[in-house]
Amino acid sequence: MKVNGTPTRTIWPNADGSVEIIDQTRLPHAFVTTTLRSMEDAAVAIKDMLVRGAPLIGATAAYGMALAMRDDASDAALQAAHDRLYATRPTAVNLRWALADMLRTLRPLPAAERAAAAWARAAAICDDDVAINEAIGDHGLGLFRAAWEKKGATGRLNVLTHCNAGWLATVDWGTALAPIYKAHDAGIPVHVWVDETRPRSQGASLTAWELNQHGVPHTVIVDNVGGHLMQHGMVDLCIVGTDRTTATGDVCNKIGTYLKALAAHDNGVPFYVALPSPTVDWSISDGLKEIPIEERAGEEVSVVTGRTAAGDIVAVTVTPEGSPCGNWGFDVTPARYVTALVTERGVCPATREGLAGLFPDLAAAAAAAE
Repeated sequence: MKVNGTPTRTIWPNADGSVEIIDQTRLPHAFVTTTLRSMEDAAVAIKDMLVRGAPLIGATAAYGMALAMRDDASDAALQAAHDRLYATRPTAVNLRWALADMLRTLRPLPAAERAAAAWARAAAICDDDVAINEAIGDHGLGLFRAAWEKKGATGRLNVLTHCNAGWLATVDWGTALAPIYKAHDAGIPVHVWVDETRPRSQGASLTAWELNQHGVPHTVIVDNVGGHLMQHGMVDLCIVGTDRTTATGDVCNKIGTYLKALAAHDNGVPFYVALPSPTVDWSISDGLKEIPIEERAGEEVSVVTGRTAAGDIVAVTVTPEGSPCGNWGFDVTPARYVTALVTERGVCPATREGLAGLFPDLAAAAAAAE
């Protein structure tokens, strides 16, 4: 995608052997990049959410492994890097997937060959992510076009999304936003309702910023408005991303997604989930029981950062002193509330049979590993 007209990815290697990322904690008020010079830098970037979004977390972890191998390519260092990076975020399965991929690539190699192989594999994971997400956009475009034609190709196509599942959550294109960009570029008059997505406001700060950069019409709304809009016929479809999807189609996404799915179900609004195949956890079947839900610091709820009229970036506390804050980062939407899953291989029902039909190779490999 483009930043001020310049094609940009969210992560890229530098000529000096370091890795550059966009510091997403500084958006939307400042576009700043940060250099990762060590595996520990990568771990901190994931843990502190300088990078976020399941695919980008995986890509950053892969480059974290490459940075580790540059410094020490021993067996002990390889395992230590894996373990350190694995511990950064518990919910997004792409982290586990990318680290397992790097281990499979590097373990059989002699230490002298690991650094070069790690850099090559990390770059390939990033390139694959871009191709996967663009394919998701192409398949999602068909759903958008059908919804537009159902409206008689008049007015605007109103889409509601939650959190940020755009190019900032991936290496490029995004998952849930990829079809939006494709539809906009194809001339469909798409308009996006952007949930603010408290407490970190990824919708208001990241999704809105992305859509601005691409010129897509949108409106930022508070998280509890979506149901009202659906009741009044102001949402034609919902589309969100996912950090982990079970083999049976349960979806774990940013907190608040479940409530949007319930509202969509009650009002007959299609609720789509866009996901790359590495986000499917083939080893689990019950999202409510088996997916670990990250609980983050209460300060994310009680402290809000913004820009003053004078242009200063300040943090202010919005809760009473002494009031504790709970901060669950994700919730699980049962498959029965998901209209369809949009993947790089096509669109399928949110069922075991639907996923296995698109990904028979992955389903068979998972079954063989049990």
